Amino acid sequence: MIRILTLAITVLCLGLTASAGHAKPQCELDRPIRIAGLDWESSRFHVEVAQFIFENGYGCKSDVIPGSSIPLLAGMARGDLDVIMEVWKNNLTEAWRKAEKAGQVTILGINFPDAVQAWFVPRYLVEGENASAKGLTHVRDLPKYKALFRDPEEPDKGRFYNCKLGWVCETVNTKKLQAYGLDDHFTNFRTGSSAALSAAIASAYARKKPIVYYYWGPSWIVGKFDAVTLKEPAYDEKIWAAMKTSENPQETTAYPLTKVFTGANTDFIKKAPKLTVFLRKYQTSNALVSNALVYLKDKKGARPKDVALHFLRTQKDIWQKWVPEMIAARVNAAL
Repeated sequence: MIRILTLAITVLCLGLTASAGHAKPQCELDRPIRIAGLDWESSRFHVEVAQFIFENGYGCKSDVIPGSSIPLLAGMARGDLDVIMEVWKNNLTEAWRKAEKAGQVTILGINFPDAVQAWFVPRYLVEGENASAKGLTHVRDLPKYKALFRDPEEPDKGRFYNCKLGWVCETVNTKKLQAYGLDDHFTNFRTGSSAALSAAIASAYARKKPIVYYYWGPSWIVGKFDAVTLKEPAYDEKIWAAMKTSENPQETTAYPLTKVFTGANTDFIKKAPKLTVFLRKYQTSNALVSNALVYLKDKKGARPKDVALHFLRTQKDIWQKWVPEMIAARVNAAL
């Protein structure tokens, strides 16, 4: 009788534990979490991963508010947004500093510590027996090869593929062209969207054509294509800061290797301490995300959500460190 009673109690406890693990969780907020929907692919990936964990692990609803960095940062400072999954502080120094000093926003942690921004050319252009630009290693070499990168609309100049008009990187690259004296030799070609820029790069690689372009990592472009970074003067903080504030910069440097952070509105942090702990632990890397984003392009019809689900299913050893066991169990059950 004692053994039967002990067995019954054990079964009951196991059942309660299992049901607790899969019980519907109660979100800390009584409204949807408002997430910044920055308009590039790595950010979309992080938003989808965070959303899935918010909704299935913590029982929260969420809304994604689309836009670009500066307007979304202003919205978070006002309290219209709760979370930004990618804060590129080097690009937003003054705007972020003001909001942080005012106590409106806070850095929660490092999303990835090794983001890159640079000017690239395909490796097949500069290496190998048939390389058409074998001596091209530095940005200052570009005028000698402008005919190779000929702009069809201005045949006397080469074409430099800048990032999307209105992004901070577009302004920085425009100043770099000027500081390097390249604006007399290259057109400053801005695409209408990040998708148009990546499509132009992918098309050049597919046809083994010359192209010189700005890009960043993490990204599927960095993960998929074999490129060479054009050398620039080593990053210098003072020169960089002077360039960004100058209307007519005469000197510039390479982009810094960048830590990209997760940020949040301070009121959200107070109201949602458990969600905040998750976001503080959220950490990836340039290589991890770039490789994940290659799946987006190689898998026909894949959407950012599909990439996030693929990551959550195949990289459990990474993301399960971000959350308590019970939250991980709920996420795995949803997967």
